[in-house]
Amino acid sequence: MAVATISAVSQLLLSGGPTSRSLSHLSPFHLNLPGHQRTIFSAKQGPQRHGYAVIECAAVDTTATEVETKKKSSFELQTLTTWLLKQEQAGSIDSEMTIVLSSISIACKQIASLVQRANISNLTGVQGAVNVQGEDQKKLDVVSNEVFSNCLRSSGRTGIIASEEEDVPVAVEESYSGNYIVVFDPLDGSSNIDAAVSTGSIFGIYSPNDECLADMGDGSTVGSSRPDPVLDQGEQKCVVSVCQPGSNLLAAGYCMYSSSIIFVLTVGKGVYAFTLDPMYGEFLLTQEQVKIPQAGKIYAFNEGNYQLWDDKLRRYMDSLKDPGPTGKPYSARYIGSLVGDFHRTLLYGGIYGYPRDKKSKNGKLRLLYECAPMSFIVEQAGGKGSDGHQRILDIEPQEIHQRVPLFIGSVEEVEKLEKFLA
Repeated sequence: MAVATISAVSQLLLSGGPTSRSLSHLSPFHLNLPGHQRTIFSAKQGPQRHGYAVIECAAVDTTATEVETKKKSSFELQTLTTWLLKQEQAGSIDSEMTIVLSSISIACKQIASLVQRANISNLTGVQGAVNVQGEDQKKLDVVSNEVFSNCLRSSGRTGIIASEEEDVPVAVEESYSGNYIVVFDPLDGSSNIDAAVSTGSIFGIYSPNDECLADMGDGSTVGSSRPDPVLDQGEQKCVVSVCQPGSNLLAAGYCMYSSSIIFVLTVGKGVYAFTLDPMYGEFLLTQEQVKIPQAGKIYAFNEGNYQLWDDKLRRYMDSLKDPGPTGKPYSARYIGSLVGDFHRTLLYGGIYGYPRDKKSKNGKLRLLYECAPMSFIVEQAGGKGSDGHQRILDIEPQEIHQRVPLFIGSVEEVEKLEKFLA
């Protein structure tokens, strides 16, 4: 409206009327015509008249607009795929790793959908089989393992895949084979499935050992065409040597299936969290460079096993319950799902522990599929993972399904426990 008025006044001035004056002396934002009504255009109050015409338009602050635009751009949605491509451009990962991680994210989306529809699709309950760990397999355990394995095979970038649910690692067929070695727990916390409590998938990615791959079996290589691609005992040992220690991990992550589907990932350059947006069907970056607090007042242990622990660990647990000078003891939070308990610990600080006891001499968590990947993540976030005496990532596995005690979380909390167990 103001622009139209300015145009009309400009025509009046150019017509040579008695009130005309040189345009060179007039501002396009302030036209003063003596003897006429003054009209001020206000964005909030509208035109106001005071006896003579002055048309004033507020100039646009381009600087403020640019700042606002820049501010908005900082909140621009960034998908996991975009983030991976940026990591590739920065040289943090190669194109092969980008494909492997993308395939894992697709597997997680499929499993998330299966978990959410478990009751509807009759996928709750026990499958009727027992896995290599001697544990009853849930229906979703079996399906999730199949989904994860198929996504990794079809990526064309994995040479060996090792699952917690499989007896031995599997060599990928020649037509699909690549180089990376991927270890994974397809559905951690599956005992919680029927109660709709949070579950998750955990994975770790290792670089191949070329010498090892070239000498497998009778001169054949991993990926060679053969009817049964299951590795023999010698090849399993080779895989162990490739996968150890955990400090050799190139990437690790987990996906938590809860009120939100959260995909947490590290490629050795810090920890990043992505949340699945159901509107777009994409993982969107929601947290950058996640850092665990140096200390925390939360512990997550299965205290039902208290009487089965050794005296040193019981004394440590008693110390957490002592109010001390602050008058407030530690808070107990235990879900029974490693991914759920770890994710809370990562955000809020504290310690998660699954120790050895009289029944489970080495604890229950697997080194390759759970302890090493989680320890790699927590160290990238500034925390610590330990078996009570040494760094988890320094442990050399002696077998594929080796179990170790795990204490993981804030540096100060883990070190405090180590002093009790020393």
